[in-house]
Amino acid sequence: MDGSMTSTTHTVCPSCGGPVSDADRYCEACGTELNPAAAGAGSPNTPALDTDTEPTVEINTAPPVGPCVSCGGTIGADGYCETCGAKAAKVRDHFSEQPSPWVAGVCDRGIRHARNEDALAIAADAEPGSRALLVVCDGVSSSLDSDVASLAAARAARDVLTAGHAQGIGTESSRASAIVARLKAAADAASDAVLENTSPDSPNPASCTFVAAVLENGLLVAGNVGDSRAYWFPDNSAPVALTVDDSWAAELIATGIPREQAESGPHAHAITRWLGKDAPDHTPRTTTLKVAEPGWLLVCSDGLWNYCSEAAPLADLVRQTAAAAGGEPLATAAALVDWANAQGGQDNITVALARI
Repeated sequence: MDGSMTSTTHTVCPSCGGPVSDADRYCEACGTELNPAAAGAGSPNTPALDTDTEPTVEINTAPPVGPCVSCGGTIGADGYCETCGAKAAKVRDHFSEQPSPWVAGVCDRGIRHARNEDALAIAADAEPGSRALLVVCDGVSSSLDSDVASLAAARAARDVLTAGHAQGIGTESSRASAIVARLKAAADAASDAVLENTSPDSPNPASCTFVAAVLENGLLVAGNVGDSRAYWFPDNSAPVALTVDDSWAAELIATGIPREQAESGPHAHAITRWLGKDAPDHTPRTTTLKVAEPGWLLVCSDGLWNYCSEAAPLADLVRQTAAAAGGEPLATAAALVDWANAQGGQDNITVALARI
């Protein structure tokens, strides 16, 4: 699934020439709204769905009050600059979370998209390296209300992970099994949240990817549905990709096609599993790892890894960025978002980090 989940007619975007389908509301490459007149058409008894509204799930960030990013003027109560008339950026376009000094995340609209359909929700205990919960969801751009659904899904999953602290029967294997079970319950909650934010009459029901990483006292468990990813970058050992994408590209890589070729093909971002009303299965595939040395845990959307996919070069990028940011997770996450935007920012970008 890369923009629609039904049979469609494919054409090109009138703005950038990128491939689009007749079910797409926005171009995946540049964010241009497609056929806006038709989007509002339909039966007079059927209310039009507004797909570019602020999410009903609130973000704990103060609304923009200025100055205007265009001219430095004052933003009025209507959300427009009183000097130049430019519309103020939405809070959802760029927000961050930092529940503890050693864990932080940044979510950004990017440059080319009309709205931010990525979402993150994170939590952490105060003691560095003790307990961290990182969730990222990436809304599918052609599905209606995916921005609302992705944020609701991420927060629902985080709440389930935060509430549980299962220890099994005391052994490491039972503790790992308990965390895996909790992560699967978090995916269930995320799926339910997507369904709750899906119009029953939607021709393209809300959908999103899901990835979560749970660190608890030296044990790391990651699970995903779709193509958002988790990585572990130890300081003195080989970097590890904790997740495998549910995508056509991943299937090609498994057959021996070089990664660079598979991830640059016409269906590179066609995903085979997702959260949503028409999802075939939303049970995450999980990986368990014992953390034995310091390092960086990264959870991200494809807005980052699009430009640096393999674990080794991405680990180098994170380490170099962290060194320049003084090792501070929030500054490092923000700098990685800036880096992705500098590469083109063709997608929404989410970066969540824990310094262990």
